[in-house]
Amino acid sequence: MSKELMPEIDTEELLQMADDKQYRRLKAALLELNEVDIASFIEELDSERTVVVFRMLPKAMATDVFAELPVEKQTHIINSITDRELSEIVEELYVDDAVDMLEELPATVVRRVLQNTKPDTRKLINQFLNYPDNSAGSIMTAEYIGLKKTMTVEQSFAYIRKHGIDSETIYTCYVMDEQRRLYGVVTVKDLLMNPYETTLEEIMDVHVIKAVTTEDQEEVAETMSRYGLLSLPVVDSEDRLVGIVTVDDIMEVMEEEATEDFEKMAAMLPSEKPYLRTSVFQLAKNRIPWLLILMLSSTITGGILVKYEAAFSALPLLVTFIPMLMDTGGNSGSQSSTMIIRGMAVGEIEPSDILKVLWKEVRVGVMVGTVLAAVNFVRLMLQYPGNTLMCLTVVLSVFCTVLVAKTIGCTLPIGAKVLKLDPAIMASPMITTIVDAVSLMVYFTLACRLLGMAA
Repeated sequence: MSKELMPEIDTEELLQMADDKQYRRLKAALLELNEVDIASFIEELDSERTVVVFRMLPKAMATDVFAELPVEKQTHIINSITDRELSEIVEELYVDDAVDMLEELPATVVRRVLQNTKPDTRKLINQFLNYPDNSAGSIMTAEYIGLKKTMTVEQSFAYIRKHGIDSETIYTCYVMDEQRRLYGVVTVKDLLMNPYETTLEEIMDVHVIKAVTTEDQEEVAETMSRYGLLSLPVVDSEDRLVGIVTVDDIMEVMEEEATEDFEKMAAMLPSEKPYLRTSVFQLAKNRIPWLLILMLSSTITGGILVKYEAAFSALPLLVTFIPMLMDTGGNSGSQSSTMIIRGMAVGEIEPSDILKVLWKEVRVGVMVGTVLAAVNFVRLMLQYPGNTLMCLTVVLSVFCTVLVAKTIGCTLPIGAKVLKLDPAIMASPMITTIVDAVSLMVYFTLACRLLGMAA
């Protein structure tokens, strides 16, 4: 249930209440807030007051707030409360939230949590922990409404009323046979619109969109986004229903995947922690490997300059155009690679579309290259009158550089996808390094041919 934040209460006022130990007034104010807002407030408290404020919350609300807290606060609360309180929290948590928490907590804390969990819950949590990282099984929840195909609408409503309180969602119900094999899906709307005596087998939809426990979470997110689903059933290798993935879990997955792609596109190893909670050492460690790779690969550019040293010694003015060519090529390639990476991320582009993509980017490259070359030709003729061949060499190099950069920028991400790599690694830094080398080779080759200079 969503609650409006009381306009007369703000974080500063809540903190002042905590400082003044006005706990009765503070509790009354907190009960009017949403669980997410309470968690944000608790994050602002010091260690001692964190536990005091957390303990004053009603049990059901405390569990919801606990699920929203960062792992550091969760660890502190676990270490500060009794075994009975810990058991109550874990038993009230949805299984997927409990699993997410345990994956982040230190081993000693995890041991204590599992020791204070009921055997059935512990078995379920351990089962979830055994699924591969970033798989459908690792993000699903076991709290769903599972109905039998022989049930009537009336029996289904009775079952939902009895068990719905423990389910993460009741809007979509899943129909199974006696062996728990997924048979169909029925919505609460379907149940409301049919007579009580109707059986589920008569009204359920047997064309079920589902995921397998080992399926990658990014593919699950893509499926839910494509079909506009609020939840997606997850089955094992024998088609037995083991859980569901809900839209709130998928929103977290999409945020994680987008963050990971941004980091890879910026030539960094992905970090699992938020920026402000990541140590300086870890940030440096994530950035150094790609910076080393890009630094060493840039020696190729230096080698090309050495090879054509005689050319720019004969006409030093040629060197002044190198930054423009390299920047233009890098920017052109980055534009294409960004569009292709985004297209593949949302499912618009598949590796099989490479020829269509290539043909489109070649045409775009011709148009963009022509405009840039024309503008540059006019500028250079005004700036260096009488040096027509040199101006022609530069503008032809710009045209060829743009065309090559667009081609490389669109094909490398698709190539990475074919090789089972993340297309995001073929973003700006990598594309720029490759295009720089190619643009210099094109530039000096044209200069040697058109200006009659020796390489």
